[in-house]
Amino acid sequence: MRVKRGLTSRKKHHKLLRANKGYRMTKRRLIQPAREAFLHAGEYAFAGRRRKKRDFRRAWITRISEAVKLENMNYSTFVKKLKDAHIEIDRKIMSHLIISHPAAFKKIIEKTQSFKTPA
Repeated sequence: MRVKRGLTSRKKHHKLLRANKGYRMTKRRLIQPAREAFLHAGEYAFAGRRRKKRDFRRAWITRISEAVKLENMNYSTFVKKLKDAHIEIDRKIMSHLIISHPAAFKKIIEKTQSFKTPA
């Protein structure tokens, strides 16, 4: 007996076209361009998830740098002094402290400035 695959193909195509809802021109209507657009979108999404991490880290560093400049110190010196003082707070938390708890961040800066490096 012959197996007819029309229903299976139709389901697959329908699923693909539903995923491409909102795409422009033929990418949402025709199967082959829709498949290509779907694959490219997946690659862009994958790269975007990696880029997001990079962008957030850059924003945190910029925020910390600007907050530290107000205390007459630059970012690299501040990070070095943090390390010497054995203060292990990541950039995300420090950025959050700058926004929501500036007094706590100021205490961290004071602690790093008062810490003497062992000779």
